[in-house]
Amino acid sequence: MKYTIKQILAETNHRTWLYPSKSWKYYQEWNKALFFHYRVNKDILKELVPNDLEIDEINGSAWVSLVAFTMEKIRPRFLPAFPPISDFDEINLRTYVTKNGKPGVYFLSIEAGKLFSALLAKSLSGLPYEKSNINRTENSYQANHLKRNFTLLADFHAGMSVKHKTELDLFLTERYCLYLDENKQLFRYEIQHLPWKINQLELDFLNIDYQINDLVIDSRPDLVHYSEGVQVVTWEKKKI
Repeated sequence: MKYTIKQILAETNHRTWLYPSKSWKYYQEWNKALFFHYRVNKDILKELVPNDLEIDEINGSAWVSLVAFTMEKIRPRFLPAFPPISDFDEINLRTYVTKNGKPGVYFLSIEAGKLFSALLAKSLSGLPYEKSNINRTENSYQANHLKRNFTLLADFHAGMSVKHKTELDLFLTERYCLYLDENKQLFRYEIQHLPWKINQLELDFLNIDYQINDLVIDSRPDLVHYSEGVQVVTWEKKKI
């Protein structure tokens, strides 16, 4: 079911703070998303996350998530989407942080399957987009980032719907801002979407190999999710 932007903006009961009063800037969809979640040593993350951000923990553990999905219909507020640029497969490796009482995500890496889309997204957002070789089908996701030796090979199918989300499910999915450090300054992007509808994810095959400094992701995840996706509106980044 697709929602109008008015409907997306009207639903705020799931949020812990109000989104900005000024007009949103971009619309986008994060569709057919695979979530691979890992407990990690907080000390390893301290080397990768700006000092001004507090690394979030739940039950004494810090987490990172590799999220593989398809970006679709990304567009500025007053322009239509242009599928050759606005639709592309994306993988991000993220961790969970808080600043001034607003829990969000911080991206350790972002890959896009189209070169021009990666260059444009990096130029407009400042986020660390890089081109990667990505190919996905209905039940497989394959990616190889030659420059950084990142690999993701997954054969999967979506399982049963998760009717009752745990505290950990919510911690890992319900985040309504993201943080960016750029030119030694810290910024926040506010976002709004309806709560993720998540399913179990059944893995028939999985090979993940990611390493950034001392952070190594090369084993079975501690938790996985699948979602058909969310419709998202975002605001202009704001310096903190």
